[in-house]
Amino acid sequence: MNLWLLSAAALSLVTTGVHVVAGGPDVHDPLLALDMPPILKVYVSLLWHASSAVLAVNSIALLWASIRRRHREALAAAVMAQYLAYAGLFMGYGLAYVGSLWQAPQWVVFLLISALALLGLRPAHSRPDTSAA
Repeated sequence: MNLWLLSAAALSLVTTGVHVVAGGPDVHDPLLALDMPPILKVYVSLLWHASSAVLAVNSIALLWASIRRRHREALAAAVMAQYLAYAGLFMGYGLAYVGSLWQAPQWVVFLLISALALLGLRPAHSRPDTSAA
């Protein structure tokens, strides 16, 4: 088992939980309470729940990559690419709309998960790996 990738998977799963449990009441629900056309509420909910699904699928992909060597690099790279893109979006929109990186600090966790996954892709002799799977 690749402990770096397992750590990335665990942090991704925690992030998914925070998104669903805390983000719903703090972000999704207030957006739905705004006076807007029903179709915009459909899109708000679709995008919110699509984000939840992507976070969950990425967590599973990292977990799988931590357990099995087959497709490890491809799975981890796909998740890292998405999470690095998310980090860039959070940083860019945070700076553009509120002039701060800290109003929407989710970029930090996406960079951290990506860094953990990258550490997990180092050659076997330079990282902890508890099995030869």
